[in-house]
Amino acid sequence: MLTDTSYELLRLLASPVVAVTSVSKARLNGMILDSAIRASISPQVPRISVYVHKWHLSHDYIWETGVYGLHLLRQDQFDLIHRLGFASGREQDKLAGLAYTKGPLGVPLLDDCRAGFECRVVNTMDAGASTCFLADIVATYPRSGGNVMTADYFRANLPAEWREEFAINYREAQERIAKAPGPQQILWPGPKRI
Repeated sequence: MLTDTSYELLRLLASPVVAVTSVSKARLNGMILDSAIRASISPQVPRISVYVHKWHLSHDYIWETGVYGLHLLRQDQFDLIHRLGFASGREQDKLAGLAYTKGPLGVPLLDDCRAGFECRVVNTMDAGASTCFLADIVATYPRSGGNVMTADYFRANLPAEWREEFAINYREAQERIAKAPGPQQILWPGPKRI
């Protein structure tokens, strides 16, 4: 894994580890990220943004539909993180067998998490290798209690048998980012009408 002083200090800004769910043409997907950011301090305008790398299937689904689910995870959910974060949705149905319900926007909302949010994209920003999706929170789903999974907690407590797999995936992501073009002026056309 590539690192330096700036990178290590930027890790202090990482958000909680979250699961993001998406849907497109009745196909579902889920992924893990640590770049979810509260984008409003007003309870009248609840907003959140997520940065999703462009090579992820979830990126395609969110770009196409303009909706996603965001889930705060608990510190005891390493198995869910492994399931959603260590493989591609292009290769397997990552939500198969997981308990979820569909919200009014059609997004799968995980039953087992600290909290869930159903989100509608209102704007995007190209960030080179990723896209920032700014979204209104349409609905909030409080779930079971427990401490929220943070990036620091995840790294410190990652099961030993997954460490090599995690390092390989992380290096591959860093290599993709290094080869990606810089940010472009790309206007989001809005969700496709289905």
